[in-house]
Parts: sequence; structure tokens; C-alpha cells
Amino acid sequence: MTQAERDRLITLRKAKKRLIRQKEAAEELGVSVRHLKRLLYALKKRGDKAVIHGLRGKPSNQRIAQSVEEEAIQILSADMYKGFGPTLAAEYLADKHDIEVSKETLRQWMIRAKLWRGKEQKTKTVHVWRPRRSRFGELVQWDTSAHDWLEGRGEKLYLIAMIDDATSRLFARFVRHDSTEENMKLLWRYVEKFGRPLAFYTDKASIFRTGEKRRRDEPGVDKDAVEMPPTQIGRALQELGIAWIAAHSPQAKGRVERNFGTAQDRLVKGMRVAGVKTLDQANQYLEESYLVWWERELTVEPAHPDDAHRPLDKSHSLESSLSHVETRQVRNDYTIPLNAELYQIERQAVVGGLRKASVRVEKRLDGSIAVRFGDRYLAVSRCTAVRKTAAPPVKRSNPRRPPRDPQGREWGRTFDLKKGPKIWQVA
Repeated sequence: MTQAERDRLITLRKAKKRLIRQKEAAEELGVSVRHLKRLLYALKKRGDKAVIHGLRGKPSNQRIAQSVEEEAIQILSADMYKGFGPTLAAEYLADKHDIEVSKETLRQWMIRAKLWRGKEQKTKTVHVWRPRRSRFGELVQWDTSAHDWLEGRGEKLYLIAMIDDATSRLFARFVRHDSTEENMKLLWRYVEKFGRPLAFYTDKASIFRTGEKRRRDEPGVDKDAVEMPPTQIGRALQELGIAWIAAHSPQAKGRVERNFGTAQDRLVKGMRVAGVKTLDQANQYLEESYLVWWERELTVEPAHPDDAHRPLDKSHSLESSLSHVETRQVRNDYTIPLNAELYQIERQAVVGGLRKASVRVEKRLDGSIAVRFGDRYLAVSRCTAVRKTAAPPVKRSNPRRPPRDPQGREWGRTFDLKKGPKIWQVA
């Protein structure tokens, strides 16, 4: 008997002995006078056990059948559900096996079956959270996660994700390489769907920032930072009018980092159950299942209903901005060198001042080449460069002879001073 039940028993005994009125006893116990009379009748029939609930020590009438628990544990013991937590396991049992059970009840089942180990709560350092931005599209965090997403069932994949800071709305895609080209393709899809955000928040990876080159033994503290040219993505963001903000630590862009933590748990296990093995299947599951669940469960309403995304206008060209851009000089024959190849400017595209001028060469995402001179695009065609090769040196079989005199005689070659006449005889 608990202390609260003892206190109730004392009040009932006082009411039974008429030391206090029934109305006062009912107010003290927080029940009605009618219910107090029931308790006094039970006290007369059962004694002190009247204050103890009748179902104490007995199974609840709402208890789930033992067979349901055994079936759930048998399902969760399969290899495809290995590592599932109680929350995720409860969702899959309800969706795929029609077993409705709360996550807390399932937690107790899994602990008894040794499928889950309860974790002790640890006191963590208090972290002051940065408040969310107020509008959708005001700040978008952008990052890539390299993980064994298919758990060895297929090729290695990368997950590129963009998550809005105000609403936690997620936009992601699986790719084979974390390259500038793949990141530009995702940026293209994002801008086409939502518009141009005010700013992107990324890390200091080489695709976003050009690092300053220094010797290993050269100190970097006393030397002033040198402004480096932008990367291809940095240039593209400038042309589209989108600001770029660099994060100084992974914790600074914690929203996208926590997104990867959720994906590495829930998304990996979901693709395992769905039998995903290829890149196309992974993207299909990502768009049709995971992102739908994320949109429904984890997104929030922004503090301000205004959309900060800006539409594209006539001055913006995604084909031009989202490409690999280089500057080349036009030769005298109106050709442009690019990647060990030559491109000939068509005759009808030649204009004044083009020879020896600098042009913008765009290698676009579809593989085509575009050349721009000022505000005008020039028609070009690929040509084969003709290179003059030097003739191989002629090897001489005979040793070089001394030069002859102009008349062709070899003067003094057969002359012998000893065999010649004496001087007095010549005289």
C-alpha cells in the first residue's frame, strides 16, 4: 500500500466514524459524495483493501495478445530489420505487416527479446541554438555525404542535399561522384523548382572555394590572406545573384548535418527493405518515399509567410552560368584552342576586333561548346589541328673529312720533308 492510499484510508475511517462529514471527506479526496459512499460501502465489505485498485497485480484488459508480440519479434529478427530502432520499427510494422503497436510498448518487447538496448541519458553541454531564418529561401544549407548507402549491394553513391533553414524543406539526390558537374545539376533542378534563394551556406570544400597555395614550411599566421579567383560554382552563384556563405565548422551548418544523420539511419534501412541496388532505384525511393515522409513529418512553417526565392529573368541563363567557363584568345586564323583541340569560328560569325581578342568558352553540362564574344555567341565547329613535325636527323655513316681547298686539291697531304731535295740542291 502506498502512502497516498494510506492517506485515503485515514480520511475514509474518519468519515466512517463520523468525525468529519461525508461532504468534507469527498472534498479532501477529490471525489463526489456519491462515489465516497461507494468507497465507504467497500470499506465495510473488503476492509482496508478498498483503497487499492482492483486490477493491481493483474494483466490489463487492454493488453495486446502474446501471439501478436511473438509475431512482431519474429518479423523484427529478420536480417532486413537489423538495427531498426523502436520508432522506425513501429512504423514498418504498421505499414507493411498491419501490427499496430506504440513505440514505447515495442521498445519493451525489443528489450526483452534483446533486439534493442536502452541507452542511459547523459548530460550534454548546453548549446545555444541559432534561431531559424524567418522566410523560406532566405538561407539554404548545402552539403554532400559520402556513406555506404547501399550497404554493399551496389556501387558507391553520394547524397547531395539542400535544406532550407526556415522550414527544413529538403531537396536531395544520389550521384556517383561529388563533382562540380553533379553539384551544378542539382543546383539547376533546385533553381528551376523553387527559384533563386538569397544565400547558400556550405563548407569550405574545393568546389566552393579556391584554396591559397603555400609551402609547408611557410607560416600562415603572419601572412595576409590573398584573394583567390572563384571556383566554377562560385562564379555561377555570382552570375545568378546568389550569395555564398562559408561555414567555419560542421556544427555551424548543423541542420544539414543532422539531416545526414537521420538519412544514414532511416533512409539506409528503408532502401534495404525495398531492395534498392542501383542509382536509379535509389533516387526513385528517395523522391517517392523518403522525401515525402520528410515533408510530412519534419518540415515546419516559417515565421514569415513571404517566399524569399526570386524568379529567373531574361538576364539569367542557366545553360551559360551552370557550365565550365574558361577564357581563350582567338588566333590569327580565327581558331580557339581548348583541351588539346581546336575550334574554328565560322566565317559568317567573324566580326571586327575578333582576332587576338579574349572570348568566353563555355563547356556546358550537355557536353556542347559555346563561345561568347561580348554579348554575342559565335558559331564554332570542331576541327583537327595540323601539327608540323620536324624531320629526323640524318645519321652519317662515314666520319667527317677535313674541308678541301677551293680547287679541290689536298695540299701537303703527300709531302715528306725527309724525302725531299736539299736546300742547296734546290738553290
